[in-house]
Amino acid sequence: MTTFDRLSVRLRALSPGTVDLLVVAVVGWVTGLDAAANEPGYRQADWFTWLLLVVSLLALVWRRRWPVAVAVVTGAGCAGWALYGHIGELLNLPVLVALYTVAVRGDRRRTLWTGLVASLTSGGVALWVGSEVVNPQGLPVLEMLWPVVPLLLGEVVRMRRELLDEYAARAARAEEEREREAARRVREERVRIARELHDVVAHTVTAMTVQAGVALDAFDAQPETARAAVRQVRHSGKAVLRELRATVGVLRDAEGEPVEPVPGIGQLADLVGRFADGDVEISLRQEGADDGVPSVAGLAVYRIVQEALTNVVKHSGARHASVSVARRDGVLAVEVVDDGRPVEMTTGGFGLIGMRERAVAAGGRIDCGPLSGGGFRVRAELPVGDGGVWR
Repeated sequence: MTTFDRLSVRLRALSPGTVDLLVVAVVGWVTGLDAAANEPGYRQADWFTWLLLVVSLLALVWRRRWPVAVAVVTGAGCAGWALYGHIGELLNLPVLVALYTVAVRGDRRRTLWTGLVASLTSGGVALWVGSEVVNPQGLPVLEMLWPVVPLLLGEVVRMRRELLDEYAARAARAEEEREREAARRVREERVRIARELHDVVAHTVTAMTVQAGVALDAFDAQPETARAAVRQVRHSGKAVLRELRATVGVLRDAEGEPVEPVPGIGQLADLVGRFADGDVEISLRQEGADDGVPSVAGLAVYRIVQEALTNVVKHSGARHASVSVARRDGVLAVEVVDDGRPVEMTTGGFGLIGMRERAVAAGGRIDCGPLSGGGFRVRAELPVGDGGVWR
C-alpha cells in the first residue's frame, strides 16, 4: 500500500466535519502564505486582504451543505483580491475547492452552468485588470480555463462514485435475487419431496391394507387366496422400500450408488395389481402408450392413477373401477372411472389437489368430478410431443 493509499484510508476514517476543518486549515495556510508575499510593485497585504481570506475560509466550512453559495462567496473573494491589486498563483485555491465541491456533490447540469458562469466571470475580471499586470497577452483565455479544471475533476470523481454505488446496488440486488431463488427452490423441493413420500407411502400402504384384509377374510376358507394376498403384500412392501430408497438416494446424491428408475407407465399393471383382489374389481386398458413417453409425463400418469385408485379403495365404496391410458395426436390421456360415490364429499385431504399439481407440472390439465349416472371420474391429458396441442 502506497503512502497516498494509507492517507486516503485514514481520511475516510475521519468524520466529514473533521475533514472539512482540515481542508480549511490547509487552504488557509497555503493561501495565507501567497497573500502575505505579494509581488513587489503591487499592493501588499493589509486588513482587507486578510478579511477576504477569513470570509473565504469561513465559507469553506459550509461547502458540503451549500456548495453553490460557497462557490459564489469564495469566487467573490478571489475576484476582490484581483481587483484590489493582489497578484498570486494560489489566491484562487479557496474557489478551486468550492468549485470541486459543486461538481462532486451535484449533477452534470449544475456543473455545466457553474462552469459557464465561473469562466465568464474569471475572463471578465482578467480583462478588467489585464492592463495593469505583467505580460497580459492571452491572460483572459487562461483565466477562463482554470475554473473548468476543478469542475472536471469533481465530475470525474462523482461519476466514479455513482458507478461504484450502482455496482454495489446491482451486487446487492443479485444477492437478494439469488437468495430468493434459493428459497423458492427449497420450498419447491420440500413440496416435491412431501408429495413423493405421500405417494410412495400412503398409497402403497393402502394397497397393502386391502391385500391384508383379503388374506384375513380368506385365511380359513380359501388359504390359497390368502397366500396370494400375503405374497402381494410382501411384493408391495418391497416395492415401497425400493421407491423410498430411490427417493433417499436422490436426496443424498451419493456418487456411485445405483438409483431405482422413476415409476412410469410400464409399472401401471403392477400398480393396479396391488389394489386388485379386494372389494373393488379393477381393469386396465392401454393404447399406444408404451414407447417414447417422457419420464415426467410417465411419472405424472403413475401418481395420478395411484392417487385415484387410493381414493376409490378408501373412500368411494365402489365395486368396479377402470383405468385407461391412450396416446393420440401427441396427447397422453389417462382416465380412472369408478361406480362409487364422489370422493369430493368424503375426503378432506390433498389427494385431488396433488393430482392437479402433478398434471400442471407436466404441462397438462386434469378434470375430476362425479358422473351423471353415478360414480366418479378422473381424466388427465398430458402433452408428450408429436405436435400435441390443446384445442
